[in-house]
Amino acid sequence: MKKILNDPADAVGDALTGMALAHPDLLAVSRDPDFVVRAGGPVEGRVALVSGGGSGHEPLHGGYVGRGMLAAACPGAVFTSPTPDQVEAASKAAHGGAGVLHLVKNYTGDVLNFETAAELVAADGIEVASVLVDDDVAVKDSLYTAGRRGVGGTVLVEKIAGAAAERGDDLAAVTAVAQRVVAQVRSMGVALTSCTVPHAGRPTFELGEDEMEVGIGIHGEPGRQRVPLEPADAIVDRLLEPVLEDLPFASGDRVLLFVNGMGGTPLLELYIAYARAEQVLRERGIAVERRLVGNYITSLEMQGMSISLLRLDDDLVELWDAPVWTPALRWGC
Repeated sequence: MKKILNDPADAVGDALTGMALAHPDLLAVSRDPDFVVRAGGPVEGRVALVSGGGSGHEPLHGGYVGRGMLAAACPGAVFTSPTPDQVEAASKAAHGGAGVLHLVKNYTGDVLNFETAAELVAADGIEVASVLVDDDVAVKDSLYTAGRRGVGGTVLVEKIAGAAAERGDDLAAVTAVAQRVVAQVRSMGVALTSCTVPHAGRPTFELGEDEMEVGIGIHGEPGRQRVPLEPADAIVDRLLEPVLEDLPFASGDRVLLFVNGMGGTPLLELYIAYARAEQVLRERGIAVERRLVGNYITSLEMQGMSISLLRLDDDLVELWDAPVWTPALRWGC
């Protein structure tokens, strides 16, 4: 294993220290318990969005703390859910008097721990709601979930719901926007190589040089099938077809097309994939109105990508375009 580490057991803590030093104008970091909170917060009179999950998916979630997105994020150990006390502390630190919305990816540990934290937060008189993100069409259940996994669509939910909170929508309205995004987004991913969890020191799974795993999760969970490696266009077609069929998307739809790298894929390859994806959508009469390409929800250094499609309406476009300023996403500011 070759990685830029000190003690593998301290990887998350060391990264949080660096994050706090690198972005002091955007966020602050608590170390006991671990959470990341918006600098200068809480913002009075605004709904506080709180998300979290295992580390190893950077920039998700800490990289999206800031103006126009999350009020706080809770990083667990690598690929391990944050604890209820982390979520409770982050929620209280972020609460500005208008309630807290938990955005939770559908992984069993995340769901259970956020539920426990919500009960603790509510017991202190803070209004709290929760939205579950489950956009992965690859599987109905996995090693980590009951039902579909939350994957690339999580980034889009956090951006759009964050914009609704920033414009002053109340808790019910922000919750409804987040639920609408979840209902309109679908994703699927592929892995060309495994990642290596720092404290494990070995690849999470074995994959031959001429193989790829289709439908993987962001922790390297098995997907739908293992097949021979194909050219980029064929890989994109293999991912897009089930995404298009699932909602389903149809001619005349307006969409946001999101091509996401899994941490070890060069932008050159992601743009090759993007070109094919937009071509396919055009041929089907689907209008790509907004785009996002890059490493936004990763699986350490895994080579691979995911493709997400979000069906848009005028309100979702306005919220997507709204100013955002976080360590990993910035426009309009």
